[in-house]
Amino acid sequence: MTVQSAYTRLFDILKDSFSIKKCLFPLLGIIVFLALWHSSANRIQTSLGEFPGPVVVYEQWNSLVADHVEERDKETAFFERQEIRNAKKLVKDPNYVVKERAYTGKPTFFDQIFTSLYTVLAGFGLASLIAIPLGILIGLNGHVYSALNPIIQIFKPVSPLAWLPLVTMVVSASYVTDDPIFAKSFLTSMFTVTLCCMWPTLINTAVGVAAIEQDLLNVSKVLRLNWITHISKIVIPSAIPMMFTGLRLSLGIAWMVLIAAEMLAQNPGLGKFVWDEFQNGSSNSLGRIMVAVLVIGFIGFLLDRVMLMIQRLSSWDKTQVLR
Repeated sequence: MTVQSAYTRLFDILKDSFSIKKCLFPLLGIIVFLALWHSSANRIQTSLGEFPGPVVVYEQWNSLVADHVEERDKETAFFERQEIRNAKKLVKDPNYVVKERAYTGKPTFFDQIFTSLYTVLAGFGLASLIAIPLGILIGLNGHVYSALNPIIQIFKPVSPLAWLPLVTMVVSASYVTDDPIFAKSFLTSMFTVTLCCMWPTLINTAVGVAAIEQDLLNVSKVLRLNWITHISKIVIPSAIPMMFTGLRLSLGIAWMVLIAAEMLAQNPGLGKFVWDEFQNGSSNSLGRIMVAVLVIGFIGFLLDRVMLMIQRLSSWDKTQVLR
């Protein structure tokens, strides 16, 4: 596929996804939802006051944006003062070794969004690196499938709340260093995500590989393709639709698992933001938690759309691509 044809396909996909007919009814549904939310919110009283409606949530969104801008201004001012201080010391002593100190201000809501995205993509990426090769192996070999299927079925339904204490203890015991590259809370969240989200990709990849048409397998035998060529030219292209279905499911599970993992592991992401606001108990907490809920849902939707777009660009069988 040339670069021009790839861009053409991408443009066609975007044009098809954002057509007027496809946008009208979703927009109507959102308007109805907002109306119902607004009318019912003022009837719900909690220990922290009235349940936040759309207007209150919008105000808290603006507040979080303002907090982010203020924190970035503080960071900029901090580095400017540091540069001025170092310049003065160099004037007095040209041999002075300049010390660069990192800014240690509190992470903003948008910093926590970035942390969550980074963590979930790391966990999802690791899960994919494990699940795809193992799924191909299982799909190609019935004996391997028989051996691993009981293990898969046992660990697949385990909750992240059950994995988290075990992962925390293993990370604390094995990741001991005076100069850590990653925070333990990040590794705990990442490995928990990996353990919980790898199974849909593993299972769907195995099913896709096992369902390859016999004609394609016969062609491979006639051409006497070696194992690597057989995998790259026959197995993977044929299994891509099912593989991507598993990847989309895994990514959705990873995003859901991450929020719970961050709450308990205290990894500075969206999960921790929600937990901190709940513990804070201020008059703004409910509104800010609702902002986080909407952002979590919106990001999950965008991640699924991005994965679907990649699937449509990669798959030759368009009839198997779910919209």
